[in-house]
Amino acid sequence: MEIHPARQWVKFVQRNLILHVSQGVMLALGLAGGVVTAQTLPLPAHLIGFDSAQGEELLLESQSRDDFWTLSTQFVTQINQAYCGVASMVMVLNGLAIPAPAAPQYAPYHVFTQENFFENPTTRQVLSPDVVSRQGITLDQLGQLLASYSVEATVYHAADTTLDEFRQLAAANLKQPKNFILINYLRAEMGQERGGHISPLAAYHEETDRFLILDVARYKYPPVWVEAATLWQAMNTMDTTAGKTRGFVTVQLPEAASTRLLDR
Repeated sequence: MEIHPARQWVKFVQRNLILHVSQGVMLALGLAGGVVTAQTLPLPAHLIGFDSAQGEELLLESQSRDDFWTLSTQFVTQINQAYCGVASMVMVLNGLAIPAPAAPQYAPYHVFTQENFFENPTTRQVLSPDVVSRQGITLDQLGQLLASYSVEATVYHAADTTLDEFRQLAAANLKQPKNFILINYLRAEMGQERGGHISPLAAYHEETDRFLILDVARYKYPPVWVEAATLWQAMNTMDTTAGKTRGFVTVQLPEAASTRLLDR
């Protein structure tokens, strides 16, 4: 069937826009041209780096990438090795345009940063920045910290759901604006170094059944495409601090809370 010229033009513009944004993300990471100038660690063969030609192509082909556009403009590097959760929350709160505290370094503008995230007294009642700096954040604490900013945060422990439920919920979330999904997983189960980690998902590629993780430890790993089953296995691990499995959190504005993608 012949493709209408107007449709061809739309596809051309869309493709170039995606490439422009994705290359901007890679430049921020020092990954343009496939050269990992930040000296990130090598990826295991089963993970596909977003800094590769294949990684770019997966985004071009994805039908579930709404969150990529917003998150790529808010992408930050965690400021210390315990702040992966804080960095991830800052990205989604800015993406949701939640009223933010003042940021002295950007005065007179207001924006969430990892430095001002704990200025909210309600947030400090959940955890202090000193505690987070020492031991990081559990999945339940992640949900509580997000809720302190009056967003709807729903926590899903992997032990209470299934791979199919996660895939369905996450893919649907990534097709919709103004909601996000943060994952809490064990790096070792994905063939990466060290322990538990938190980062946002940005896209889903249906044909290969892979999710794109915008890894906030940008000094360590690039964003990666990981198979859903592998990611699920990494989330379905025990967090010894919490005594529960890891999992994921969906985040949305309160008025969208009635639209549940997965029955609890």
